[in-house]
Amino acid sequence: MTGWSRRRLLGAALVAATAPLAVGPLASKARAAGEWPFRRGVNAWPWFALTREFPAPRTDYDWPPFQSQRPVPTPADLARLRASGLDFIRLPVDPGPFLAADAGRLADLMAMLSAAVKSALAAGLGVIVNVQANGATHYWNPERMVSSTGAPEFARYRVFVAELAGMLKDIEPGRVALEPVNEPPQDCSSEAWPKVQAALLRAARDSARDLPIVVTGGCGSMVRGLTALDPAPLAVFEPILFTFHFYEPYLFSHQGAPWMREPVYRALNNVPWPASAGTLEQTLASVRARMAKDTERSDESKKAAYAETEKVLKVYFDAQPGRGFIDGYLAQVSEWADGHRIVPGRIIMGEFGALRTDARYTAAPNPDRARYIADVRQSAEAAGFPWAFWDLFDGMGMMDDTTRALDPAMVEALGLTMPRA
Repeated sequence: MTGWSRRRLLGAALVAATAPLAVGPLASKARAAGEWPFRRGVNAWPWFALTREFPAPRTDYDWPPFQSQRPVPTPADLARLRASGLDFIRLPVDPGPFLAADAGRLADLMAMLSAAVKSALAAGLGVIVNVQANGATHYWNPERMVSSTGAPEFARYRVFVAELAGMLKDIEPGRVALEPVNEPPQDCSSEAWPKVQAALLRAARDSARDLPIVVTGGCGSMVRGLTALDPAPLAVFEPILFTFHFYEPYLFSHQGAPWMREPVYRALNNVPWPASAGTLEQTLASVRARMAKDTERSDESKKAAYAETEKVLKVYFDAQPGRGFIDGYLAQVSEWADGHRIVPGRIIMGEFGALRTDARYTAAPNPDRARYIADVRQSAEAAGFPWAFWDLFDGMGMMDDTTRALDPAMVEALGLTMPRA
């Protein structure tokens, strides 16, 4: 996710293509005061993810479509999250099962989602529902749904966004928001993303006049995607919030991540945070030890991966990233906000986190991970940006999948309080 150029994505043509909408008094009041019920949150993946799709050529899902063994927060879990000091959840929803379902099962799925939203609200948590397509799915993936307005399943996706907005609008207005797309796949020079976003915003707004909608830039919602976004044409869709994701530097946050395509990540581990907490030699020794245990790759491929790893780690240690590195990145968002007169409280850092070392993953040393999380969180708060930690469960989580115990180190790093048992 590097190499995207910056440019303004939305132009005057979008203004001409959309008619202004009247904004209701509830949204106007919140927008004018800069007050939104989203300050400190956590992503609640995989509540509506980890699906049971049938292999190609089928395009449907088993029923129920979500894996039964996936961790799902209970009402007690949600209450503890609220007691810790969190005030909202970002709820990723895989659209595939909804788009593939017949009318009866779609109604059942919408009822399940509505019940989940209401359970979070009952615990005192606001909710941002994020439509998050699964790139690993063979059919209902971002390419087929949101790569352009001409994508094979874009029309159906747009209808789903409208239906979802219509369902959410009457559930405790002011405490629920909709984020139509997660991490747009288009790069910053693409002309497709602004058209896709405009069409989805129109669909949502036609169904729900006052429902807050979360908008984003291209480039996978990275900082450079947001700073390339011209927010002026989006005013017709108010009330809106903005979002970006932050995982920089990836060499730290994604070390050891098996899903990363670049060969350096597989054996990467023991990368310190800040960089001054360790040395290049110590990290390379850990990489060599990890590679020695890898029996799936050939010696030739490991040699090539090690050479590339050595090169990128030298850059990392020469740069000596720490809190100042994060402040510099987020300053770009602040400058963009100041230039467009957008209050920081409307700009949500919707994802940030780092893979942990546990029984499944060999990644960042856990004390370094905690320092990184604390630095990112504190930098966002200093800039006035709300945030949502990635994730509640799994390898980047703050809660054990089985025992449901909160990780004290993550609670402290996030500036929260361990709730009473």
